[in-house]
Amino acid sequence: HTDGKRYFTWDSGKFPDPVAMQQKLAYNGHQLVTVVDPHIKRDTGYRIWKEANDKGYFVKNKEGNDNFQGWCWPGDSNWVDYLNPEAASWISRQFHLDKYNGSTPNLFVWNDMNEPSVFNGPEISMDKDIKHHGGWEHRDLHNIFGMLYHKATADGLRTRESPNKRPFVLSRAYFAGSQRYGAVWTGDNAANWEHLRASIPMVLSNNVAGMHFAGADVGGFFGNPTPELMTRWYQLGIWYPFFRAHAHIDTKRREPWVFGEPYLSHIRSAIRERYRLLPYWYTLFREASLTGMPLVRPVWMEFPQETSMFSEDSSFMVGSAIMVIPATDADTSMPIDVRLPTQENWYDIRSHAAYIGPLKRQFATDLATTLVFARGGSIIPTRERHRGSSELMRRDPITLYVYVSQTGTATGRLYLDDGETYNYQNGAFIERELSFENAKLTSRPSVRTASSPAQLEFLKAMSKVRVERIVIVGMRNPLTKAVVVENGQTRTIELSYAGHKLDSECTIRDPAVLVGNDWEVTLS
Repeated sequence: HTDGKRYFTWDSGKFPDPVAMQQKLAYNGHQLVTVVDPHIKRDTGYRIWKEANDKGYFVKNKEGNDNFQGWCWPGDSNWVDYLNPEAASWISRQFHLDKYNGSTPNLFVWNDMNEPSVFNGPEISMDKDIKHHGGWEHRDLHNIFGMLYHKATADGLRTRESPNKRPFVLSRAYFAGSQRYGAVWTGDNAANWEHLRASIPMVLSNNVAGMHFAGADVGGFFGNPTPELMTRWYQLGIWYPFFRAHAHIDTKRREPWVFGEPYLSHIRSAIRERYRLLPYWYTLFREASLTGMPLVRPVWMEFPQETSMFSEDSSFMVGSAIMVIPATDADTSMPIDVRLPTQENWYDIRSHAAYIGPLKRQFATDLATTLVFARGGSIIPTRERHRGSSELMRRDPITLYVYVSQTGTATGRLYLDDGETYNYQNGAFIERELSFENAKLTSRPSVRTASSPAQLEFLKAMSKVRVERIVIVGMRNPLTKAVVVENGQTRTIELSYAGHKLDSECTIRDPAVLVGNDWEVTLS
């Protein structure tokens, strides 16, 4: 998209009006991400290169008396030395709106090639004896180079507006600490079934190591996936914390509609499932930010007593409430081995068919089938209305799915904030503790909830967001009514639930309680 691989510029032939393009995208709630790599084209007429050179901000050769030069996408290139605090601050400022011409607050960044990649260097990277700020050799800091660039980019996006807003920066290189700055992915994979399967332990390992916002290229970067592989990869990819499709420029077009039916419908259903569960995902991200708990977890993390599942990496947990057993075989009709741990109820997340663990059996599948189970004792928040972007869902009502345990209980949490600013640090959020016991569902504020001007303002902004549906799965006894109590007001909703042997779910339509209020719903 750049003018001759000069980052922070635009190819005016392809993008004559980038601001108008971004505004059009923003109107429908979409954002733009541009690639900004760390190599700087050596060109005396290029402002970025000239300023960095004049200020002495480039990494030096091994003698320390001249810029290190290497070869990358623009050709002859130099690299900013992010170990130098002045240089890092300078590159951060280049992402500000007054420096990055043609950018808007709806533009975000992808840092690629930031290991760093040097085409003519040893191991396709920098020479180990070249000099960085303070006299350090590259061998001493190679592993943090990409993270330092990631940090500088995130700092630039964060500070380009007042008040500051949260950045999005995707990075190929990362190290301990990179989780503070943005998303990462597993690199250039291939469009084959082996790489589909390999993505599961790779993403799980990253999450266990603290790199939570991680994913793999859906469909495979190199090669051309079959329609079946592409469908299965979307069905798995929606469960990566970082979910995107990506491919090499020389591969065939692979937008979902290219494959036709039935693949288009299967892929659309998978993507809708991801959007439907965004309230649950966002609540998991909140938990990860506070506790470090992974978003996606090996089964052993949730069930450490199940020693026979310590080596299990073909299924995994999303938070504590959802188990995913993806189909990863080229034979899309092959039955899938499923092990449901612990003495607990498990529910098919779509049909709500109930299974009692521990259970080991095969499930028949077809290309439309993804095996996903909700754990008994969990409450999962969703948004059910189909929208073109998550931005357009912000004020949509919430649906709560209550999956009853064998003891008739369930717990969960719902977290909401504005998704953009840092006002949540001042209390501008809604965090509700949800509990179901003795046929009563209650919503109470979390212990972190405290009254503040920011919190009151956010509650006002969300004052029309309600719970539009409560779906209770696994209740044994017939139910005829639900008594709703909110702000001292009581109302009754008639029900028609014949018990779990005849009905798969009990649905309370439009209890009309607000997400920010204390309330309770009692079934009888």
